[in-house]
Amino acid sequence: MKIIDFFLISSLLFSISRAESIASVFFIDSSTHQFLRAPSSNDVSQSEPMLSPEVGATASVLLGFPPPITLSAAGSSKLNEVLISNPFDRPRAVFMLEVSGVDDPLVVGPKNALFHKALKCSVGLGSSKVDIQLPDEEQVSVISLDEPLRDYPEEEINDFASWLGGSYVPDATKPLHGILAIPLENGDNVNLHMSKKVHREFASKLFALSHNIRKAMQMHEDLSQALHRPAELIVGSFDGIKALQEQQDADGFDKLGMRLLLATLPKIFDSLQTAYEGQIVGVFVFNGTYQPGSKPLINVMFTSRPSPRWLAETKIPTNTTLAAQVLVRRTLAWITGVVLLIATLLGVYFLLNMPLTRDTLLYSNVKLD
Repeated sequence: MKIIDFFLISSLLFSISRAESIASVFFIDSSTHQFLRAPSSNDVSQSEPMLSPEVGATASVLLGFPPPITLSAAGSSKLNEVLISNPFDRPRAVFMLEVSGVDDPLVVGPKNALFHKALKCSVGLGSSKVDIQLPDEEQVSVISLDEPLRDYPEEEINDFASWLGGSYVPDATKPLHGILAIPLENGDNVNLHMSKKVHREFASKLFALSHNIRKAMQMHEDLSQALHRPAELIVGSFDGIKALQEQQDADGFDKLGMRLLLATLPKIFDSLQTAYEGQIVGVFVFNGTYQPGSKPLINVMFTSRPSPRWLAETKIPTNTTLAAQVLVRRTLAWITGVVLLIATLLGVYFLLNMPLTRDTLLYSNVKLD
């Protein structure tokens, strides 16, 4: 009986671990170009889940780089289900954001136009991260969205509210303690009371995300002036929802925070579409079961491609190889030295024994009596 209970508990833990290792990824195509396959009733969301390396390989291909050589044949077929078949038509710019604390945005906002028209698939995370393998840093510009915004004036809050079509009412008694009101698609408003710590911390994460997006667009404008423009990866994570869920005094505000975030993301992507003139694709990874305190799921890796000579010089020789190299070098040195010595002696001998006659080339202009 104990053995049966053990197997039942093991199977239950296994099923729970498998359920916890599933995330959702949404691929958002450009508004003016088609870089992804159009969603259909038989799209990748109905097939087997993608793996984390396959999501990272998709981002690498969208940036214009080949997928990792470790990608399996099944992974390559998964990429073909997401990307169009033309390898010469890539956006070379990707906006990739991980959102922890949300399983599926369509459950929170079923009428959200950005994710409703996206190509959706599930991702089996397992124990691996979404590794994006990139070549040398000179070929790609990685812009991080994880830089926190330590200080923000009320002008920043006003600009953010106006950008989302909302308003900010400041507090006359204390600065940065007003009320931020943001309208949603269904006509409701989300009111952020900046005097409350929970609301203020969540709002600061939204401000930081918006601020870093503007910095990324400014950097893109500078990079577009370069003669050889590199590929651009805008990558980051948003843990504001997860932070709300961990708060004891959130009072159900995490649900409103999700709706506010889902109202902000379309605005962000529309701004990027305008700045990049449609040459950008969005990849959103929603991970509702990511453990607190863990590192971000998306990991950027640079894999430089050294030359064959560099590879040969960095090989560690064995003792046998070193002995053979020394023997060959000494043998060549002795042979070269002996040949040069013999040639020198023969040259001196023939020069000293050269006959002094009129037809001698050496003394052809000398008159001899």
